[in-house]
Amino acid sequence: MSGGGMSGGGMTSLKRVTVLAGGVGGARFTRGMLAQLAVTAPDATVTVIVNTGDDMWLDGLRICPDLDTVMYTLGDGINEEQGWGRPDETRRTSAEIAAYGRGWSWFTLGDLDLATHIVRTDLLRSGSTLSEATEFLCRRWQPGVRLLPMSDQPVETHVCLAENIDEHSVGDYIHFEEWWVRYRAQVPITGFEQRGLADAVAAPGVLEAITEADLVVLPPSNPVVSVGTILAVPGIRAALRSTAARVVGVSPIVGGAAVRGMADACLRTIGVETSALAVGLHYGARSRGGILDGWLIDETDAVALPALAAAGIRSAAVPLWMTDLPATTAMAAAALALWPGARS
Repeated sequence: MSGGGMSGGGMTSLKRVTVLAGGVGGARFTRGMLAQLAVTAPDATVTVIVNTGDDMWLDGLRICPDLDTVMYTLGDGINEEQGWGRPDETRRTSAEIAAYGRGWSWFTLGDLDLATHIVRTDLLRSGSTLSEATEFLCRRWQPGVRLLPMSDQPVETHVCLAENIDEHSVGDYIHFEEWWVRYRAQVPITGFEQRGLADAVAAPGVLEAITEADLVVLPPSNPVVSVGTILAVPGIRAALRSTAARVVGVSPIVGGAAVRGMADACLRTIGVETSALAVGLHYGARSRGGILDGWLIDETDAVALPALAAAGIRSAAVPLWMTDLPATTAMAAAALALWPGARS
């Protein structure tokens, strides 16, 4: 490790950790962090605040992609190969829906996964909040963390198209998932719109999880539409600015490319370079009006360490590829080592 971070060691008085997570990257990093905490801080409790800006109604069901990915991953029910959904899936129901001319042929939901969406939708229509429905679903999966949606109010991310494509015209807004999954973020857009955000409030427990934490971690999730959407919920950014906790982030960019997904297309849309340095500066140092105290970057990006230090962000450079659980656990250890209570 370089850049002034402390290596190895255990945690001193680390009792409460809060993670702001998107889907696959956030879920896999949190799994590694839980493995590390089991050794160095076994009494620590972890709360994961999850992006719900990708949520949508489809086939009459409320779909929460990031919540489910985190829940399945931490509950040992994830399809490890693809990083989302359930293993050993069948898709007979989606095929039947398509036969009726309904649904999205490019967004097929597995039969086991559909059960989760059916139960969630039933709970919501029976009067439960999304937080309550999530807590109910987690009773089965036992993820080992307190899993919270960022908000109980619906927030849906849409993108504005910059060119004609299929049945859509320039200037049309389509759901983020259609741009992301159907078009693989290859269609140019002019911006993002988070519908419902103005009326959203942080879900019960979210602000307290930030302000009462010893450490807040931003895992390698999409900085624009995952972590960025969470930060846009009224009150959350202010809570990060005021918390006594250390706020440490992990770069989702390695060597000028997104580790997973098409974050580069999102960054390009908001005018941020696809680099570990640029994303760190986009979040900014808390000492200068941003949200970061520490920023973990890949060793191939170590040249950025002096610039990050000059910007007031304590940083370290280590391998950031989550190739397996041991590698991810080592990443988590490096992130935890940026917490001032860590000892070498």
